[in-house]
Amino acid sequence: MRNIAISDMLTGGQTNDLSMDLSKVFSLQGKVAIVTGVGWGIGYNIAAFFAAAGGKVVISSNEAEDLAEITAKLKSRGYDVLGLICDPTNTGQLDDLVEQTVAYYGQLDILVNNSGGSSFCGYLRDLDMEDFNRLMDRNVKAPLELSKICFPYLRQSANGAIVNIVASDANAPELKTGLCAISKSSLIALTKALAKEWGNYRIRVNLICPGLTESSSENLFWSDEKILGEMIKRSSLKRMCESKEIAAMALFLASPASSFTTGTVMHVDGGYDL
Repeated sequence: MRNIAISDMLTGGQTNDLSMDLSKVFSLQGKVAIVTGVGWGIGYNIAAFFAAAGGKVVISSNEAEDLAEITAKLKSRGYDVLGLICDPTNTGQLDDLVEQTVAYYGQLDILVNNSGGSSFCGYLRDLDMEDFNRLMDRNVKAPLELSKICFPYLRQSANGAIVNIVASDANAPELKTGLCAISKSSLIALTKALAKEWGNYRIRVNLICPGLTESSSENLFWSDEKILGEMIKRSSLKRMCESKEIAAMALFLASPASSFTTGTVMHVDGGYDL
């Protein structure tokens, strides 16, 4: 029996040793990514990090004016970016998003489901089921539908990856954010289910739980300075998260650096409520 080197065990017998060149470990060179829900915060920074790592990035939003401005800004930095209007709750537009991506770039390797939000802030006893359906459509159905549409292309990739984004209250709902937490905890279960189901196709599926972020919609809930101060105190690092810190984690999960990571929930919340 021949001696098997540790490096062979780690790479399945392949000789390419990425550990010798860290620039390749975090590189998205030759990869095409879709990032949904791109605004001026988390989505923008994820797109910028991916493009800076060599990726070609399709960004989508249903806000035409913001999308045009963001696309122009990213292109001005020399990045290869395509902006496409897309309402994540419209299945036809999701189909168009993927079809236009593949038609333009010829492939698809990475999907970031960043689009989401909450249209209801209140007690569950006052919940209208139309609010429930609307939020589940946006935060759970849309990521599932888009992932399914992307599946045939992701399975052809040598490093297919899906990164889902949900707020940290998915694990511990705050007062009056119960509905949002329900939808987001459902996305955690979806992430794990897809990771298990699609692992045979070499598609990795992971999720990021950001903490209170300076540009997130959560600021609507924490607009009161006293409440915001209390939330920050509950963080071990005693500050808010920066969008770039979420983007750095997204790059890790999309790149070869996380080639053996799937079904994982990554908390980027500064040690909230430890």
